[in-house]
Amino acid sequence: MTPSRDIAGLIEIMARLRTPGTGCPWDLEQTFATIAPYTIEEAYEVVDAIANNDLGDLCEELGDLLLQVVFHARMAEEQQAFAFGDVVEAITRKMIRRHPHVFADADGNITPAHVKGVWDRIKAEEKAERAARRPAVAAPSSLLAGVKAGQPALSRATALQNKASTVGFDWNDPRAVLAKIREEADEIEAALDAGDKAELAAETGDLLFAVVNLARHVDADPDQALRGTNAKFERRFAYIEQALAAKGRTLQDATLEEMDALWNAAKGTE
Repeated sequence: MTPSRDIAGLIEIMARLRTPGTGCPWDLEQTFATIAPYTIEEAYEVVDAIANNDLGDLCEELGDLLLQVVFHARMAEEQQAFAFGDVVEAITRKMIRRHPHVFADADGNITPAHVKGVWDRIKAEEKAERAARRPAVAAPSSLLAGVKAGQPALSRATALQNKASTVGFDWNDPRAVLAKIREEADEIEAALDAGDKAELAAETGDLLFAVVNLARHVDADPDQALRGTNAKFERRFAYIEQALAAKGRTLQDATLEEMDALWNAAKGTE
């Protein structure tokens, strides 16, 4: 089989990989749940390629992300739920509906703010229509039930906190959140003293949740803030490597004290 620019070729490859008896054993044992983490990972790799302004890498990573869509669609087709063509038709219909100023017969210009308003209104209508098509079920028992479980943990923590804040379950002062962070740090120290590994993991989660809350109260996106710190860590660590290399030494040769001193020197250059 030869590579093709036609999406049908990729769909055929996935069908063969998922064919019992002749397909790939690993692909055959996958489910929506086991593939989901790879889908998230590929989406992040697309973002990373964009951040690095690497269009060659972006092309490859978009292909990897597209494979995830084809994979999920194939598994759904095997269950006679929907196929890849249904996915394409659904998003095509949605995009046409959400852009009446482009695809409908209408005169005059439209502002970006108006476009956003139309998009939000139509999106709400679509959500109501989907809810109407589903079997009747009891109303969610929790205010937080509508917060999607599949999103990254930092984003979901922010969404949970924002939802709770709508009914007043929130702090009014960032300093109160800072006090909570200190409280959680003290609880981690107590868990360290007790040598309780499970408690340490739980308290670390509590600390992270509190830090996300602080980011929300100071209008900082926690994911973007952490990305910035990751980049800063990489720069400073590279400074250590380069400073050691200039002396003909490696990281393995250096003591922690030497590396720490170089880290502080790197801080001083920023």
